[in-house]
Amino acid sequence: MPHVQSKAAPAAADQSSIVMMSARALGEAISTRKVSCVEVMTAYLDHIERINPHVNAIVALQDRAGLLAEAKAKDAQLARREPVGPLHGFPHAVKDLVPVKGMRLTMGSPILKDFVPPADSVMVERLRKAGAIIIGKTNTPEFGLGSNTYNPVYGITRNAYDQSRSAGGSTGGGAVALALRMLPLADGSDYGGSLRNPAGWNNVFGFRTSFGRVPADGRDAWLPSMGVLGPMARDVRDLAMLLAVQAGYDDRVPLSMDESPAIFEGPLETDLKGKRIAWVGDFNGYIPYEPGVLDVCKDALKVFESIGCIVEEAAPDYPIDKVWQAWLRLRAWQAGGNLLAYYDDPAKRALLKPEALFEIESGRKLSAFDITAASGVRTEWYQAVRRFFEKYDYFVLPTAQTFPFGADVHWPQEIAGKKMTTYHEWMKGVLPVTMAGCPALAAPAGFNAQGLPIGIQIVAPNHADLACLQLALAYDSATEWSSKRLPPLLGKSARP
Repeated sequence: MPHVQSKAAPAAADQSSIVMMSARALGEAISTRKVSCVEVMTAYLDHIERINPHVNAIVALQDRAGLLAEAKAKDAQLARREPVGPLHGFPHAVKDLVPVKGMRLTMGSPILKDFVPPADSVMVERLRKAGAIIIGKTNTPEFGLGSNTYNPVYGITRNAYDQSRSAGGSTGGGAVALALRMLPLADGSDYGGSLRNPAGWNNVFGFRTSFGRVPADGRDAWLPSMGVLGPMARDVRDLAMLLAVQAGYDDRVPLSMDESPAIFEGPLETDLKGKRIAWVGDFNGYIPYEPGVLDVCKDALKVFESIGCIVEEAAPDYPIDKVWQAWLRLRAWQAGGNLLAYYDDPAKRALLKPEALFEIESGRKLSAFDITAASGVRTEWYQAVRRFFEKYDYFVLPTAQTFPFGADVHWPQEIAGKKMTTYHEWMKGVLPVTMAGCPALAAPAGFNAQGLPIGIQIVAPNHADLACLQLALAYDSATEWSSKRLPPLLGKSARP
C-alpha cells in the first residue's frame, strides 16, 4: 500500500544504524523522513565499498552519481507528499539470472558477459513500482547450475561467516549481501535449493514459494521450469514484506496464481498450539549427511515444541530414490533445453562449464516418453506428500547435507563416505521438496563448533505459503539467529 508522507525535514542519521535496520524499520524511517533516501543510498554504498571486496556478493554495481541522483528523485517525491511504495528508496541488487533493463545480464557465463537486456522482468517491474532503486546484481553460478556461487565472469562469492568457505548457491550473492547488511532485502530463485541452501549457510531466511506464487517469465509459459522465484530477508516479517511485492497474477505468466498478495501484508501471528510437525531428517537413512548437520537441526526442533507444536519423526510413504531418478531426467530436460542453442554453436559450446554440458548431453538422450514417465513419478510423489499432510501440518528437514565447504571446491565428491555421482547429488535432501511443489521456508538452525551455519526447511502443503510464514515467525521470535549472531566481518562497531 502507498504511504503518505509528512512534511517534516529529515535529520541526519548514523550510517551504521541505517544498514543495520530491518527492512520494515527502514521503510518506516524513510516514509516518516527520519532519514532521506540520499542518506540511505550513501550509507549502503559506503558499506558495500568496505565489505564487498571481502566476499564478492554484489556485482555490476552501478555508478554512485547516478544512484544518488535516483535517490534524490525519491526524496523529491517524498517532499511533494506523493504516495509511494513500500520499498521506496531501498537499494536493491537483483540476482544475475533476472533481466534488468539497461544492466548487464551475464548469468555468470562468458557467453553473455556483454549482454544488456532491453526490458525488465515482471519481478523487476514490481520492485521498481514499489520504489526500489536497482544498484546492481548479486552473484550466481554460471546459468544458476550448482549450489556454490562462482563463475568465470565475476569470480567466487564467499561465505558471510567464514570467507574461506562457500556461500552456497545459486542465490549465494543475495544471501551473503543480506547477512553482511549490504542490502535490506534480496530476491532469488530456487530449483534445487538455490534459495534454501545459501540462506542456511549464511544465517538468513529464504523462501521457495509455491509454483505460480511469484510470476516467473520465461521462454516456455506452459511447461515451466521447476524453479520458482522468492524473497530473502533477515527476519520473517521482512520476508513477507518483499513477497507481498513479488507475488500476484500477471497475464504474461498464465500459470501465475491470482490470490491477492495482500494476504502477506497482514499480521502473521496465529495460534500454533497442537500443530503437528514431522521431522523428515534423512528420509529413513537414504540421504547422507555430514556429521553434525542433523544434530544442529534436531536441536532446532525443541523450539517448535516450546511453542506448543507436536514433533515426531516420520516421512512420506514413497521410494525416495525413484523421486531422485525422475528429478534427474526432468532437470536435464529443463536445464539442458534452455542451453541447447549454445551447445549447438561450437564456439559457444567451448565456453560452457562441465555441469552445463552434463545437463545438455543428458537431456539429448531422453525421449518424450521418458519425460512423461518422470512427470508421472513426480505426480505420484506429490500425491504421497499430499496424503502425508493429512496427518501433519508441516514437515521439517535440513537446508543442505553439509556445512559450508571450501570456497574453491566445485562440489563435494563424497558425504559421510558416500560418493556423489553428479554435481547436484550433494543437494539431494532438498530435491524431494522441489518435486512435491510445496512451499519451503529456509530458516537458520544454528552453528556447529567451528562457527559454520546451517538451516532448516519449514515445508507446508501446496499453496500454504502463509502457513510457512506463520510458523517461521514464531520460530524466529524465539531464536532471533540473524540478529543474535552477526558475521565477524561486521565487527562490534556495527552492532546496533
